Amino acid sequence: MISTAQIPLSAALPNARSRPLSGAALARAETWLFDLDNTLYPADCNLFAQIDRRMGEFIARLFDIAPEEAKSRQKAFFHAHGTTLRGLMVEHGIDPAEFLDYVHDIDLTVVCESPALHAALTRLPGRKIIYTNGTVAHATRVLDKLGVAAHFETVFDIAASDFLPKPEEAPFRKLLERHGIAPARAVMVEDMARNLKPAAALGLTTIWVPTTAAWSKPDDGDDSHIHHVAPDLAAFLAALPVD
Repeated sequence: MISTAQIPLSAALPNARSRPLSGAALARAETWLFDLDNTLYPADCNLFAQIDRRMGEFIARLFDIAPEEAKSRQKAFFHAHGTTLRGLMVEHGIDPAEFLDYVHDIDLTVVCESPALHAALTRLPGRKIIYTNGTVAHATRVLDKLGVAAHFETVFDIAASDFLPKPEEAPFRKLLERHGIAPARAVMVEDMARNLKPAAALGLTTIWVPTTAAWSKPDDGDDSHIHHVAPDLAAFLAALPVD
């Protein structure tokens, strides 16, 4: 079992304050929910740049428009609907499978095997599940590249979420119910701070893996839903005392 010792919050949260219950919550964790992209691998792999480019290409071809206009529409979809895909589905009724297959057809050679993450997950007690706005196929490819696929019980992806992206609460509730997860004994790990809000609201302990991207940071400086910060996830998990 993980020690109840409190893991200190990082200076990455300027408004951080002591949250003494979170250390105890880690100690009794039975289920760990992990985001995939920019969480299990370093953000400087820059896979999202490839995905972002593919999304722009898809939109340019779909509407027969210039790349600059496609980029503008893509960002408008993202800000209005939470993901580009959701915007395309709601406003234009596109086939999500076609979009997802196209944007995830990327080069994964930049993702390296992570013995450190493998070791940290090996010693971490409890069930481990991927919760991603991507697809099972994309998650499987990435987990295989990292060398950690065997640690995860399942992948709850955007299709399982009925194409409602994080941070929507409804798919989060569906995930908890489908897999029999007790919120008070579960932890959510994620690079986008806003995606941790429903987890905290539902009673999970949260771990934020910050990146330099603007969308990674808490909205309006509100960090009340963040219980721990892990700039290096493998090191953070490896430092947790276990029996």
